[in-house]
Amino acid sequence: MDKQITSYKFACAVARFLDEKIANDISILNISKVSSFADYFVICSAQTNTQVKALTENLTDKVKTTFARLPIGKENDIKNRWNLIDYGDVVVHILHRDEREAYAIEKFWNHAFSIPRETWLEESKEYSEYENIER
Repeated sequence: MDKQITSYKFACAVARFLDEKIANDISILNISKVSSFADYFVICSAQTNTQVKALTENLTDKVKTTFARLPIGKENDIKNRWNLIDYGDVVVHILHRDEREAYAIEKFWNHAFSIPRETWLEESKEYSEYENIER
């Protein structure tokens, strides 16, 4: 599999990886026209602190094995309520549902374009763990 992909395709794949591990309320924001530090934000929620940590660890492992990419930075609070994974062109925010509500990242970045779920699912279908499983 080609390890070099566009930031758009990478953001879509990241969203799929999170979706397949039961992350909630996943959104992708195209911030390339309104920010100089990244092209996309991928934002999701988790029900518990443990799930925030598990999603973060799973995602970094999956990205490493699929794309041979390591984050250029990672930040998290001690209680795993908001973890950030910086891949340069794509920044991932994994938040506890309460923090997601309180900080309302999408409202702050409301001038960014949101990628619809159906679109990122279609764009990332080749990265699905379940694509060959009959449903």
